[in-house]
Amino acid sequence: MTFTTTRKRIINYAAISLTDIVLLLLIYFMLSSSFIVQPGIKVKLPRAASGEVEEGDKINLSISKTEQIFLNSEMVKLSELGARLRPLLKEHPGKTLIIRADKELTLDATIRIIDIAKLAGAEKFLIATEPGP
Repeated sequence: MTFTTTRKRIINYAAISLTDIVLLLLIYFMLSSSFIVQPGIKVKLPRAASGEVEEGDKINLSISKTEQIFLNSEMVKLSELGARLRPLLKEHPGKTLIIRADKELTLDATIRIIDIAKLAGAEKFLIATEPGP
């Protein structure tokens, strides 16, 4: 006596649902990953073993290795840096100036820019670094 069934086993599997899941996971991880504070400015920060995160009012000053200066992600010439900093510092006198200088930038260029910031009225400085070993 032989039994016959009308149901047949499905040998193929649908890969479409698997690709949908992978795509959704990829989108999720891309959106939930942390981004660089200023993604348009390429600055290689020096490393430091000790560092802390500063909270509160901040003014970001980024300096690339070709001495391009960015004040809060807006490009500024060296000659007009002091004039652009003064209103920002007068508005909130307790603001901290965070200097993101490229590690290949000379110390002389960094000191010149810090000097201009001091003459503009900056009192609190932080030099940004990357966490080191």
